[in-house]
Amino acid sequence: MNNKYELIYEGKAKKVFTHDDANKVKIEFKDEATAFNALKKEKFEGKGKLNCLISARIFEILIKNNIPTHFIELENENTMIAKKIKVIPLEIVLRNTAYGSLCKQTTIKPGTLLSKPLIDIYLKNDELNDPLLTKDRIELMNILSSHDLELIINLTLQINVILKSFFKNIQLQLVDFKLEFGYDFTNNIILGDEISPDNCRLWDLNQNDIIVSLDKDRFRNDLGGLIEAYTEIHRRINDFLKPN
Repeated sequence: MNNKYELIYEGKAKKVFTHDDANKVKIEFKDEATAFNALKKEKFEGKGKLNCLISARIFEILIKNNIPTHFIELENENTMIAKKIKVIPLEIVLRNTAYGSLCKQTTIKPGTLLSKPLIDIYLKNDELNDPLLTKDRIELMNILSSHDLELIINLTLQINVILKSFFKNIQLQLVDFKLEFGYDFTNNIILGDEISPDNCRLWDLNQNDIIVSLDKDRFRNDLGGLIEAYTEIHRRINDFLKPN
């Protein structure tokens, strides 16, 4: 990144830089993979590029379906230009199938298809290990109004319908995913962060009898083949979206 752009924020997977336009930022995707609140870390050559390209295509699909997002365009294969947002410190997790922490915290068996999507909301706070919140706690902490929370929940449900259908078309089951939102400079709530195999659980529908993860669980669970899995998702997306 050119030195004239200042680093605003560095997270586990991305760096955010200033842009010539004060209402925009440059988001550079990193090759690091982290899990368990960064207790586990590793670098994978090419991961940042794959996540950037996958996110860009998915944001384009959402924008076409009238979902407001921060994405503007790709600057290069590793960096996107996005609207500058004031991030809401909540992680919105939508689950279509039971897996991961839901199964550790309840009696629901892994792989159970949920009768309707479950939305879990977590406080975005590494020091507190991103605790699960209730609506009343969100109100108590003055994080955002009940009206804005409702708006975020409705947007998340709409996004789920769009993404479930899209991923099914490329033989992937959308198990669950994490979203982050923020306020743009006109104070509208828009989707931020990224949508990639880093924050979506995606199972290969070509494998009927066994769960084959094509997402960050390959790193979390020491399955290997992370870059191969992300490359496969990128290939399927491009094959599906390329003009006839």
